[in-house]
Amino acid sequence: MTSPQKPKVNMQLSNGFYETRRLEHLVENRTTYTLENAEMNVYETHHFAEEVVLQFHQPVFASMIEGKKIMHLREQTPFNFLPGESIIMPANEIMKIDFPEAATNNPTKCLAMTISPEKISRIIENINEHSLRLDDREWQMSTDNFAFTNDPAVSQIIQRLIFLFAENHTSKDYFVDMMIRELVIRVLQKENRRALAENSRQFSRNHRLAATIDFIKNSLHLPLTVSDLCQVACMSESSFHRVFRSELGVSPIQFINEERIRKATQLLKQPKTQIKEVYLSCGFNNLSYFIRTFKRILNQTPKEYQSSFTRMIRFQ
Repeated sequence: MTSPQKPKVNMQLSNGFYETRRLEHLVENRTTYTLENAEMNVYETHHFAEEVVLQFHQPVFASMIEGKKIMHLREQTPFNFLPGESIIMPANEIMKIDFPEAATNNPTKCLAMTISPEKISRIIENINEHSLRLDDREWQMSTDNFAFTNDPAVSQIIQRLIFLFAENHTSKDYFVDMMIRELVIRVLQKENRRALAENSRQFSRNHRLAATIDFIKNSLHLPLTVSDLCQVACMSESSFHRVFRSELGVSPIQFINEERIRKATQLLKQPKTQIKEVYLSCGFNNLSYFIRTFKRILNQTPKEYQSSFTRMIRFQ
């Protein structure tokens, strides 16, 4: 299946960043900005290419800006890498990349920011000193590849980092450090959320948030309230809101809506499924609210999503 259409990253803050670049060769034009704890690389690809090998010796945060790549990573099925998507990779990860649509008048643009392991460790140590996870668990950065869709907060961090790396300012190391700290925290929350969501049944007996997530996933067709979730987690409402947002990066209601939309996308893959049947099955009691929520999360309406998936099947 092709990924849903994602909004492009707003590059208004960084037009000058690209205007000052020199085109050195057509396949991979690289511009690098180096600071004390991080390095920003921006790549432009102007020709069709396959199996372009790329490797960094530090952990790397990569994000698509324009165009399309196909990523080949260890122990993973090749996947499309599109604007509005990012991936965290450990040091020394070997990537093989295809550029199926790159052309002189349609270059592929991607940023790759390496961050020193020492910097990441210091950030995580500081977080653990001041904000342990539920049940005194420590935060840890995964050593696996982790791909995700940018939320508005991550998109804003990316814009700001591009601007800061290119800016001629005596304090930019300090500014970049603050943005990297926020980025690491948000990635930790996203990783924790994925781990709990994918293993909620397995972890539910000894982890209160996992038990709550498992309850949500099995009750999406029902009206759900935060009060219901607090009872499952055995927490007061104020503590539950704080812990949920701190560990997962979203509010309980946001999480419920996103899980409902995730379920809706699965149902919409059936061409003859009616929209009314979908939104009722996913716990929405209002069609307009369902459409607004779907479009906010996936940047297209349920009907558009269903039609695009149907067209894709026909051309296979």
